[in-house]
Amino acid sequence: MPIYEYQCEACQNVIEAQQSLSDKPLTTCPACTGNLKKLISRSSFQLKGGGWYSDGYSNSPGKTTSSCQTASPDAAPSCPGKESCACKCC
Repeated sequence: MPIYEYQCEACQNVIEAQQSLSDKPLTTCPACTGNLKKLISRSSFQLKGGGWYSDGYSNSPGKTTSSCQTASPDAAPSCPGKESCACKCC
C-alpha cells in the first residue's frame, strides 16, 4: 500500500497516510481541522530478483578483470585478454 504525504494549509503540519489506491484523498487536518493538500514526494524503491545491474552486468567471480600484470620489472606485461585489457598496453 502506498504512503501519501499531506500538508495542512492552515498550520503547515505534514502528515503521512498509508492508503489504498482506491481510497479518497484526506481533506481535513487531524491537528487543527484545516484543509489538507497532497504533496508530491520522491519515493524509494528496491529492485529485487535476478537480471538487474548487479546480477546481470557485473563481473562474475570466474572472470578475471585485473589489469596487466608483470612477472618482473624488466618483463613485458602479460594481459589476461587483449580485447578486454583495461590499461591499453597491448
